Amino acid sequence: MLPRISLNGSLEMNALAQHTLIDFYGCDAEVLASAEALRPLVMDAVIQAGGTIVTDVFHGFSPHGVSGVVVIAESHVAIHTWPEHRFAAVDVFSCSPRLDPLAIETSLALAMRSESTTRRVEARGPITA
Repeated sequence: MLPRISLNGSLEMNALAQHTLIDFYGCDAEVLASAEALRPLVMDAVIQAGGTIVTDVFHGFSPHGVSGVVVIAESHVAIHTWPEHRFAAVDVFSCSPRLDPLAIETSLALAMRSESTTRRVEARGPITA
């Protein structure tokens, strides 16, 4: 049986997965610039959200930014940062209703000292039958 995916905490629909895109604005540039600082924050957010970590990779770029991916049993969480713009983009892709993308958003917003966030949620592989 396919999971019922809750979109934005209200609408439910049958789908293979849920893809949540979260943009963080006005973040702490120092946190966004360091793979070493960002990695434990993302890993902790995934754990708080009920994710089962399989592996991860985080890479700092020169002169700016970090990209990181956490592979989880429920799919993946990815982050890309632009410290010079105080901006971070996070993708939460999950095939399990157990994973709570809002918990990831809340945890990272606090950890990165984000002034504001926006969120979009897409059903991936909607079941029409």
